[in-house]
Amino acid sequence: MAEAVREEVATFLAESAKDPRIVGFVTVTGVEITPDLRHAKVFVSVMGSEAEKKATFEGLDSTASHLRARVGRSLRLRVAPEFQFREDDSIARAARIESLLAGIRDAPSSGAGRAADAPASSEAGDGRPTE
Repeated sequence: MAEAVREEVATFLAESAKDPRIVGFVTVTGVEITPDLRHAKVFVSVMGSEAEKKATFEGLDSTASHLRARVGRSLRLRVAPEFQFREDDSIARAARIESLLAGIRDAPSSGAGRAADAPASSEAGDGRPTE
């Protein structure tokens, strides 16, 4: 049921959402529904600035009642769930990790030459001179 709701919400946002506050790239990443089907948490990832994210969530909250009716009709539910939209930043986190890893891969390998570049110590680890 959660997957069917996720698909319906994603389709609505891609095709029918007319609220001008919904800006940026919005992806529905998951849905959690209570066992009685009365409440649903919809996790969305919004790419954009903080102001765009805030405006998008305001727009999503305002379309929740319309979306509830649409989901109830299309899935033929006796009781359609009330939607709460939550931010899912896993896509942004994954993109950041990927860029950091790409930076590490592209950087010249300086770790291998460090031991050879370090000055030789004349003392052992316990403070005594070495022979």
